[in-house]
Amino acid sequence: MLISLVVPCYNEEAALPILYQALCEVRDSVKDSGRTFEFIFVNDGSRDKTAEVIRGLASSDKDVKYVFFSRNFGKEAAMYAGMEAAKGEYVAILDADMQDPPSLIPDMIKSLDSGECDIVAARRVTRKGEPKIRSFFARMFYKIINKMCDVEIADGARDFRLMTRPVVDAILSMGEKQRFSKGIFAWVGFRTRWIEHENVERVAGETKWSFWKLFKYAVDGIVAFTTAPLRIATYTGMALAAGAFGYLLYYFIRAIIMKIWTTNAGYPSLLCFILFIGGLVLMALGLIGEYIGRIYVETKARPIYIKSEDNIRQDT
Repeated sequence: MLISLVVPCYNEEAALPILYQALCEVRDSVKDSGRTFEFIFVNDGSRDKTAEVIRGLASSDKDVKYVFFSRNFGKEAAMYAGMEAAKGEYVAILDADMQDPPSLIPDMIKSLDSGECDIVAARRVTRKGEPKIRSFFARMFYKIINKMCDVEIADGARDFRLMTRPVVDAILSMGEKQRFSKGIFAWVGFRTRWIEHENVERVAGETKWSFWKLFKYAVDGIVAFTTAPLRIATYTGMALAAGAFGYLLYYFIRAIIMKIWTTNAGYPSLLCFILFIGGLVLMALGLIGEYIGRIYVETKARPIYIKSEDNIRQDT
């Protein structure tokens, strides 16, 4: 049985040798069971010597495969390209920085072999070592998206998972350009077993995920898997319209029936009210624009990625 291990890489020249050694240890630990491996490294337009490191590994190990992008297309595209290139009956995705412990892979294989699940996924039970503000917003994101979406995305879920071929084929069949894999993994369904582990620090290099990038990723996830923000904008508009009508009716009764006239013009309060309504209108337009923008991107039908080099042998 062939097992494919997909590793998205972006500026990971320092971490790759350490990861490769760990993957070799995994390969050696299960070699007596008749398993064979392929390590698929997807170079996502790295600006350091990641490409040279991967070529060096491939030259000395026939199990090392690679796909190089023509530029940086993002981790989502890299995961898709790796799964597309994978030929294994089992396919795993893991990060290059060792935050996804390769030592869990043998247990993942045993779980799939049992036939009791189709996916074995890793989930962090702690966020030790992560900035508190980042952890807070991460937990809030999972709470918000799970209230909005029809599928449940586990808090602390990683992209690190081992999947059977039918699961991988189902994921590849979803060809949208702006991808949110955590949502896609949940949406395709299948039986999933979770393996919990402590948070692991990077072995080398720096994280590529700034707070702003994580925020944009969260927005992408919400917009990709629910139209709830549009409904919220609609309900807010209805509530404000009802409140404005009630406010108008109140002053109509005061002026016409009760003969109570307002002497204070109230310009400051009127200005605040107008700015408040204007802000809500702009927010609603922004939400609509997010969805229209995604429609625009999808209708252009551009490829998810463009590769500049690979050593993947195509079966004929």
